[in-house]
Amino acid sequence: MLSSLRRGVARLYWRLSRWTLRSEPVPPRAGILVGAPHTSNWDFVLMLAIAWRLDIDVRWLGKHTLFAGWRGPVMRWLGGIPVDRRDPSRVVADVLQRVSRGEVFHLVVTPEGTRSGDGWKSGFYRISREAGLPVTLGYVDRTTLTTGLGPTLDLTGDVAADMDRIRAFYADKAGFNPALRTEPRLRSETPGADADDAPTG
Repeated sequence: MLSSLRRGVARLYWRLSRWTLRSEPVPPRAGILVGAPHTSNWDFVLMLAIAWRLDIDVRWLGKHTLFAGWRGPVMRWLGGIPVDRRDPSRVVADVLQRVSRGEVFHLVVTPEGTRSGDGWKSGFYRISREAGLPVTLGYVDRTTLTTGLGPTLDLTGDVAADMDRIRAFYADKAGFNPALRTEPRLRSETPGADADDAPTG
């Protein structure tokens, strides 16, 4: 019933929206869904519309303060997982535990963040490698008013090669606010930069 309701809402949304949904096949197993370029809070609305239309069970990471009070049940119903940024390592452990229990879901990660100008966080890469999860590249492109899911990649552990593939896909994707777009480059790829494994944006 709930799944049918979500699909119905999503169908109406796409019928009325100026945006066009274009997507490659959704992987049948659990995985990471990268949302990029992440340049606006409207990306959240598009993500839900994509997931509900394609009937994907998604989870997303949010600051634990967003789950306080009455907002908690709503955020969890929308797929939210509270994260205490003071201990980001617990996020990886939580995801690994969920996967080991056999849960099939796609964890949405926005590695750049709306205010980030110094590269992508590497949390999505770490979770993918440690949990053995594929990475699906979700995108938003204001120049063509298209959004959806791109290819699904199995990361190899060769960071430079994997990120080159990711950069090639996002090279012509402008995001909702093109001026805020960040080049897909892990902070750890920059010499002298500190690695940041927290997967939240």
